Amino acid sequence: MDFTLSEEHAGAAEMVRRFAASEVAPTIQEWDRKQEMDPAILPRMAELGILGINIPVKYGGQGFDYITLGLVCEELERVDTTLRVVMSVHMGLCSMALLQWGTEDQKQRFLVPQARGEKYAGYGLTEPGHGSDAAHLRTAARKDGSDYVLNGEKMWISLASKAHHFLVIARTNPDEPGARGLSAFMITSDMPGVTTGDIHGKLGVRAGSTGFIAMQDVRVPAENRIGEEGEGFKIAMTALDNGRYTVAAGATGLIRACLEESSKYAKERHTFGEPIANHQLIKQKIARMSLAYETARLLYLRAGWMKNQGQRNTREVSQAKWFATDHSVEAALEAIQIHGAYGFSDEYPVERYLRNSKGGVIYEGTSEIHQIMQADYALGYREDASLRCELPAYSVEEWQ
Repeated sequence: MDFTLSEEHAGAAEMVRRFAASEVAPTIQEWDRKQEMDPAILPRMAELGILGINIPVKYGGQGFDYITLGLVCEELERVDTTLRVVMSVHMGLCSMALLQWGTEDQKQRFLVPQARGEKYAGYGLTEPGHGSDAAHLRTAARKDGSDYVLNGEKMWISLASKAHHFLVIARTNPDEPGARGLSAFMITSDMPGVTTGDIHGKLGVRAGSTGFIAMQDVRVPAENRIGEEGEGFKIAMTALDNGRYTVAAGATGLIRACLEESSKYAKERHTFGEPIANHQLIKQKIARMSLAYETARLLYLRAGWMKNQGQRNTREVSQAKWFATDHSVEAALEAIQIHGAYGFSDEYPVERYLRNSKGGVIYEGTSEIHQIMQADYALGYREDASLRCELPAYSVEEWQ
């Protein structure tokens, strides 16, 4: 068992670390206050190849493996969650779903421009009345000749006002009220009847774009349907396997940010004649953050390794996401406690870390959903069946 990262892994992580530190960290507080996304961020991420980091070169990507994706997400969220959210929706939820389920024509039309960063992608599953209960969503897709006509609304959609492409889940069979009646479609923001907009007043990830997609009689060509009719729920859940992987890796970076900022402050801040880092209760908080970081990192790297091997990893990704996001909230709370009154001010980044951390325990499966999943796996109530289309295993020869 070898835990050593390759030169390619280390090089990609270092590139993203420098980018985030030099081009994002100096201005992220300003954009967070404005509740707006820096317009330079997406083009710059595209220019650096980050938006196609683990897509095969033949599809416009950089040809790195799934572990690299995790490392990149850790480095991005080390500076701010906004950047990792971009990777979760653009890469994990949409591009990787196309890589797994798309036809060659669909990959050429949608995946290639996304991997090159020419087009940005989002994911439409959650609705105003349906979040965790995704199997009963109400957005409808009615067959009409060679098209489908979509009507409905999606809510809490990252990059809603920025994305050009959306992977949308809709009900094609009204007689099937559950998961079997759902199908997946690629729609574009310029289709007649598509309206998008932003939501403001969020607790966290304020510098990110979060909004809605409204669809009114949107005609979608049948060749834009991903997979077969009735496979929408499977496609949605496998997309979440990839999105949750990026969330887990990102939350690991958030834990690291809390650890690094707290360690720095604790050595600088003096009380009772010595650095607070010398006080046992402060050491206890630092130690717990360190343990959480190392554990979360191992969990997401294991899931990334399984993805590289082409192994099903729903259970492992769920476990990594649950652990990392829960502990990122705990780490952020402890970071604020260590900073004392300063932690209550945006003079230091830890208050932003706390606000951002709360999203991770809600989106892409709440912590409660993941606890139920893990219990069902442990009890033998849940078992992952084979899929018609599996996420392709990583191959240097085929990807680069």
